[in-house]
Amino acid sequence: MNYLGLYHYGLFFLTTGGIYAVLALGLNLQWGLTGLFNLGIAGFFAIGSYTSALLTVAPTAEHWGGFGLPLPIGAAVAMVLSGLVAFIIGVGTIRLRSDYLAIATLGIAEIIRLVIKNERWLTGGVRGIAGIPRPFNTDNPLVMLVVVVVCVAILYWLVERARVSPWGRVMRAIRENEDGTLAAGKDVMRFRLESFVVGSAFMGLGGALYAHFIGFISPEAYQPLYGTFLIWVMLIAGGSGNNIGALVGTLGVWFVWSLSEMLTDLLPGSMATQAGAVRILLIGLLLQLILLLRPSGIIPEKPPAIIASGRKKT
Repeated sequence: MNYLGLYHYGLFFLTTGGIYAVLALGLNLQWGLTGLFNLGIAGFFAIGSYTSALLTVAPTAEHWGGFGLPLPIGAAVAMVLSGLVAFIIGVGTIRLRSDYLAIATLGIAEIIRLVIKNERWLTGGVRGIAGIPRPFNTDNPLVMLVVVVVCVAILYWLVERARVSPWGRVMRAIRENEDGTLAAGKDVMRFRLESFVVGSAFMGLGGALYAHFIGFISPEAYQPLYGTFLIWVMLIAGGSGNNIGALVGTLGVWFVWSLSEMLTDLLPGSMATQAGAVRILLIGLLLQLILLLRPSGIIPEKPPAIIASGRKKT
């Protein structure tokens, strides 16, 4: 048995799962906490990837950028730019009803992908961007896994603190009864916009981590199937509104998706191409099964403890 191959695949599986977990936590902040139906995850994912890549790669004539900046600066700018784009989009769309917001964000994400694909002077077009540096300039996959795990831990702590804070209680009130929250004197649109911007910044960080992990990015990596659909399945399956559920759902769905890929790779070439559609069907059936057996997800949302008079009350 090739133990070294299993070791490297295990690191790849966990690192990629961790990157998806970052995206799922951002979506949980938007949908699970506030009820914002964002179908533009792939767009913010792409913005984060390309921003960090363009800032950190070595100088090149193939595309704009090539400043050779440190990775933390690239990741930080990726978050800021993703949040800024979300703010600009949110100003015009955040007042829309959930279904209209979903359509608007899906269309915007596709516009972003097509701009990346066609503006070769800026992004390298279909050729993509190669030579993206890895953390600490090492090819050791364990280092990247540690970086991703640290990012997931920090984001989980931040989102969990937000969930139990007064800000989080207002967000849940908006999700459950927007008119009642408005009648209570809360600026609903401002809170919704804040959730949309912060969640999108998290997605930008996920994109930056992906770019520095893979080392090469191209527009094909940001198709809605991989950048939006899978994230939604992970969150809904794990338990919308529950951060632990988001992480469990991410690893579970990613395991099924990876296992199905390994099984289809064993098939002959022509059959493997057709089996790709079966993988999507398998994930859809898995989601339907979970929704039938566990409508609130594997780990349902629980009301957070409210701290009052020095004691925790439920």
